[in-house]
Amino acid sequence: MSEQKTSTLFRLLFKAPNLEQFMEKSAEEMKLQSFCEYITRLCKEQDEVPEHIIRRANIERSFGHQIFRGARNPSRDTVLQLAFGFNADVDTTQELLKCARMSALYPRIKRDAAIIYCLHNRFTVMEAQRVLHEMELPLIGGGEIK
Repeated sequence: MSEQKTSTLFRLLFKAPNLEQFMEKSAEEMKLQSFCEYITRLCKEQDEVPEHIIRRANIERSFGHQIFRGARNPSRDTVLQLAFGFNADVDTTQELLKCARMSALYPRIKRDAAIIYCLHNRFTVMEAQRVLHEMELPLIGGGEIK
């Protein structure tokens, strides 16, 4: 079965006579790649090693490697830090969030809008932190600006 658009899945879900039938027929479409598989694949596509991504993401080294191994699950903010580590665009960041089973960035939310702006303009994670700090919005991963 080819990958269907989300809108098509919505339509099939709403028309399904029961949930079990929808789940059975749509099982392949509902599978998401695991987060650690996705970030490992991104590393290969970018010809990068996890160590460099983790450093650019400003994530503690051992925790970052645990995420890449699948031993730890990241928070939404850690996924965003990794997006900056990958120098990801907005679409790739949304895909990272989806694979991590986290909510997408939403431009009607001020903090998300600022992060989207920073991603779009290829800011580093520290530059994004500075923007958030200047706008008096919560920093990515909490903490304080240094």
